[in-house]
Amino acid sequence: MQKWHYQVPIKGLSKPTSIKEYLKKHLLIPKHFIYPLRREKRVLVNQKYITMNSLVNNGDEIDLTFIEDDFTLPVQNLIADDSHSIEVLYEDDDILVVNKPAGYKTHPNQPGEVNTVLNFCEAYLNKKNQHAYMIHRLDQQTSGALIVGKNPVVVPILVRLIKDKVINRIYTAVVDGQFKQLNGIIENSIGLDPDDKRKRKIDGANPLSAKTAYQVLSTTEQHSIVQLKLFTGRTHQLRVHLASINHPIVGDPLYGQNLNNQQMLLHSTQLHLVRPFYFDTIDINAPLPNQFNQYM
Repeated sequence: MQKWHYQVPIKGLSKPTSIKEYLKKHLLIPKHFIYPLRREKRVLVNQKYITMNSLVNNGDEIDLTFIEDDFTLPVQNLIADDSHSIEVLYEDDDILVVNKPAGYKTHPNQPGEVNTVLNFCEAYLNKKNQHAYMIHRLDQQTSGALIVGKNPVVVPILVRLIKDKVINRIYTAVVDGQFKQLNGIIENSIGLDPDDKRKRKIDGANPLSAKTAYQVLSTTEQHSIVQLKLFTGRTHQLRVHLASINHPIVGDPLYGQNLNNQQMLLHSTQLHLVRPFYFDTIDINAPLPNQFNQYM
């Protein structure tokens, strides 16, 4: 049975805190993960077992051991596919960050499906007796930094850090036209498009608030290169927001003019990564694809 062990120095407390509270609020470990740790006494403080209601302080050291039985799905049902090599931007014991190429899906949607980035990562990690776990996704036509988990322990923590915008990403896009303002905020709500289930629409059905910041990096006669930051994570948010202000992304097959099946020029350029358990930060850059060069 596979095990995952973490030895974590306790820090950041303003007052003594119970172990249970520290695991839940500071380490962001879900409640259903904490229960088996408590039941089987797999939490040690300073190398000794004490009860979950005992108080800990800054400078104490906590040891956690997770086992496969703690998880309903210890291994995701991914088929290893080594037909395409991955470009690794960062890797440690828990996390793999790859530079996703445009044109490939992030993950399979059907049983037995291959030829997605997660399948390629599974093949890469299987060589180390490890597995790939989905954390977030990029649209099929979007390229750039993609986080992949290497064990089931870190998955809900990474998902939470992304949701809470502790982990955040900066995108670069080539769009049609020139901007009157070199930076700004787009805050149009996004809902479903009743006429096309593939698409999203400003103030469409069941709209949700959405916020995007943009900054123009350079311009040509017909195009602009913009840097984009998401404050919310709606489906197709960047694509819909840019199209809504008449600056659709070059090559966007749904919201722009995809002439001659041109690649969509949207790339996840920078990733501000925060590591589970240790909460140190790492900034990762994903170099722009060659297709951007002609617009620089």
